[in-house]
Amino acid sequence: MKLLVATRSAHKMVEIREIMGHVPGVELLDLDQAGISPAPEEEGLEPFDTFEANARSKARYFHARSGLPTVADDSGLEVDALDGAPGVFSKRFAPGDTIGEERDQANNRYLLELLTEVPDDRRTARYVCVAALEDGTGQGPVVRGTVEGLITRAPRGSGGFGYDPLFYVPELGRTFGEATPEEKHARSHRGDAFRGLARALGEGA
Repeated sequence: MKLLVATRSAHKMVEIREIMGHVPGVELLDLDQAGISPAPEEEGLEPFDTFEANARSKARYFHARSGLPTVADDSGLEVDALDGAPGVFSKRFAPGDTIGEERDQANNRYLLELLTEVPDDRRTARYVCVAALEDGTGQGPVVRGTVEGLITRAPRGSGGFGYDPLFYVPELGRTFGEATPEEKHARSHRGDAFRGLARALGEGA
């Protein structure tokens, strides 16, 4: 089974390959391998206010372009002291038009600024990832994964991406930025979601 992974994020693609790459009978293809070049309308594929709706939107779009069974995910950080923000706007949280790693750094600085006066015991947060499969039936599984943590007062570690250097996992005793890839995948929201997707496909994980 060839399964298209609908993401333009190299970081995310690496993680998904590490999480699902061992599933028997499944060959993961990225968008480049499937010959799907970037198109302007891709910027408007996540207009919804839930991770589930955004993930389904992306999966349907890239399934239509490729004809392949397609999995897409939408993920983000929910901070309790910010009433669940940034949520579905995690990628575009900080003001400005930076991209890539500069965008990650701007988001992290902005988050810390908003939480300056929040005491340590109220800096609770969770990462959320929703993975959706579109196989042409409209009935593909949608799986949610979560991991609970705390937001630190300064970045710690250089691993991972996004908010990982600020996301402290008590079970690990370190941030995702400090964790090894294996440690992160075993506990992360994305690991949780994509292992659930593998089980839903009947392939095991």
